[in-house]
Amino acid sequence: MSGKDKSEITGLTREALIEAIRLGRGEFGKREIARALRLKGDDKIALKFVLREMLDEGLIRKEGRNAFALTEALPSVMVVVIHDRDTDGELLARPDKSRDNPPVIRLAPGEGAGGRGSAALGVGDRALVRLVQEEDGSYEARLIRKLGQSAHKVLCVLSKGKGAPRLKPVDRRSRHELVPARGEAEKAKDGDLVLCRIAKEHRHGLKSAIIEEVVGDVNSPGAGSLIALHSHGIETGFKDEELAEIARLKPVTMGDRTDLRGIPLITIDPEDARDHDDAVWAAADEDAKNPGGWVVLVAIADVSAYVTAGSALDRGALRRGNSTYLPDRVVPMLPERLSNDLCSLREKEERPCLAVRMVFDKDGNKRSHTFIRGWMRSAAKLAYGEAQDAIDGRNSPKGEPLVEDVLKPLWGAYRALYSARQRRGALEIDAPERRIRVDENGKVSGIETRERFDAHKLIEECMIQANVCAAETLEQKGRPLIYRAHEPPSLEKMDALADFLQTIDMKWSRGEPPRPDRFNRLLEQAKDGDHYETVNEVVLRSQSQAVYSTENPGHYGLNLRRYAHFTSPIRRYADLTVHRALIRACKLGKDGQTDSEASQLDAIAEDITALERRAMAAERDATDRYIALYLAERVGTEFDGRITGVTRFGLFVRLQETGADGLVPISRLGDERFIHDEALHALIGQHSRNMYRLGRSVTVRLEEATPVTGGLLFEMLTPPEKGPRQSPRGRGKPQGRPQSTFKRQPRKKGRRR
Repeated sequence: MSGKDKSEITGLTREALIEAIRLGRGEFGKREIARALRLKGDDKIALKFVLREMLDEGLIRKEGRNAFALTEALPSVMVVVIHDRDTDGELLARPDKSRDNPPVIRLAPGEGAGGRGSAALGVGDRALVRLVQEEDGSYEARLIRKLGQSAHKVLCVLSKGKGAPRLKPVDRRSRHELVPARGEAEKAKDGDLVLCRIAKEHRHGLKSAIIEEVVGDVNSPGAGSLIALHSHGIETGFKDEELAEIARLKPVTMGDRTDLRGIPLITIDPEDARDHDDAVWAAADEDAKNPGGWVVLVAIADVSAYVTAGSALDRGALRRGNSTYLPDRVVPMLPERLSNDLCSLREKEERPCLAVRMVFDKDGNKRSHTFIRGWMRSAAKLAYGEAQDAIDGRNSPKGEPLVEDVLKPLWGAYRALYSARQRRGALEIDAPERRIRVDENGKVSGIETRERFDAHKLIEECMIQANVCAAETLEQKGRPLIYRAHEPPSLEKMDALADFLQTIDMKWSRGEPPRPDRFNRLLEQAKDGDHYETVNEVVLRSQSQAVYSTENPGHYGLNLRRYAHFTSPIRRYADLTVHRALIRACKLGKDGQTDSEASQLDAIAEDITALERRAMAAERDATDRYIALYLAERVGTEFDGRITGVTRFGLFVRLQETGADGLVPISRLGDERFIHDEALHALIGQHSRNMYRLGRSVTVRLEEATPVTGGLLFEMLTPPEKGPRQSPRGRGKPQGRPQSTFKRQPRKKGRRR
């Protein structure tokens, strides 16, 4: 080395070396660094000593097996969380593990859109990415794969009973317990809900985990909702910047808005509603050219007057996407000062609104509509039951004074609109909604089926028509918008439906297009038979899920050519984007849709669709846990129910009394081996040919109820019915290998293993 200090060799300065490593972006090894610095002879030999010194000093780090990266730089492959979008609509990410002043990470264009069967990325999702550092110090990320919430973190209950502490996952699909890593069990008490990170996987035995957060006590009131919210990553609070913005807000004034205070608009909502998005009014049309016609006014809370595009409140609302409704609480999209106060159409209080005035003929066909930026005062707040009682002549102290001037015209307009709906042939699926009553102590006091009144249908029809008007106006004005899109059922689902109907002697012509009115006729045909509930369930499952999209395939279920959500901006972000688009399109103010927001609508639609799905999953999980809590005191009780699902591992049964769903494992169906026949939607005994089929009424005994997971386990008490004589193999391969219910005999010596 000629006695020279290795770091001072010509061409091998630390500054040059750092620059070469920065240029390599975590991909340069010794050979690439030497080539970049044009090193030769002894300098190439000295390079490894300089690199070792810099490693020891913490200036650089190893990246993979052979490459080097600067310490302040991010690794080339890492887990990130999608946390926002930039002004161009590109997804922004941050390292999954907290870092001080993390650099900007942008997903490469098109990386988060999904494709080839991969799921699209949205705000709140986690992903494994490959990073490339840009010249300005930011990073571009290439997607390797999307990660689920449980890929690195698991919500568990810490158990410190007899023996070693254990972490029991709250997800019923998790089969294995975890072991707290050394010293971790001391971070929480017995029975605490904890968020864990898998620390180490052993080849044999249980995985160990590190407790990262104590969420709460599993026995505390509201634990079912708490578990659901954490499991699905539902954001429950508001950031400081949102709260600061709220604190600065002042109530808007009437200004040049249209004065609607003289019109007795009323709100009709569930009895426990705290925010009121919409108000309605109707009157007979006085135009002689429209005999028997109706004028309907739908006024919607003007959220856009307070939540402007790009503001902290707007970014937070987009991050949440929608409000989440659980049995014991609501997680609002907007802070309560907006959702329950400034924006809510409170009784007898003046509020800004965005309204649509619609004119219909006597048959319910729309003749015209106009959008108005208005100023209103709600004349009354009625619950659905109160409005129905009033119109039906029953005791209703609040509704009775409104019958002649307000309610009767509303019902007259509704009957016209509903007749148009029937002619249109919108899909009519009977899906009863159950309500779980939770008391102040977090206990379930009862489960009841919500009554469905004409008052519900009245509001529904008014909102549908207002949503249609929003989509039509924006199309006519050439403004981009987010549609509520609903595709027709897939061919595969229609084939499956036809196969099932054949097993209960009902016909479905495969050659005809699956129009909504065909499903309605099918449901009407099944209404008086034994299989109505089952047919209703199967038809519901055959439908595709509605999504938000900038493309317009129409709304299949409502049988409408165009449809956009407009009527609930307090609880849905999609509606807020439509409000802003209407304000700009109709020149109703300066706080309308910006060019930046318009350019991001594709990405926004993807995000809010994913967020809606996540909220729905949280709602289902919380409901299951509260039902399990309610039934935990009735273990051993017999219940009547109906088979609603048939799988290779057992039967799903829905109880008639509560609507609760639970599993009858295949091991509890008797001493016979059962095989899953997918075409028949049945489990068939291998020898007896007796079967349990989808839709059958059965009696079960509740064996186990686990509130932490929401799981219910039943024992089948009803014997199987006589099944087909032919082998189920003739209908296709059995789905998987079901567990045998025979007791295993000891293995004989010499038997092959």
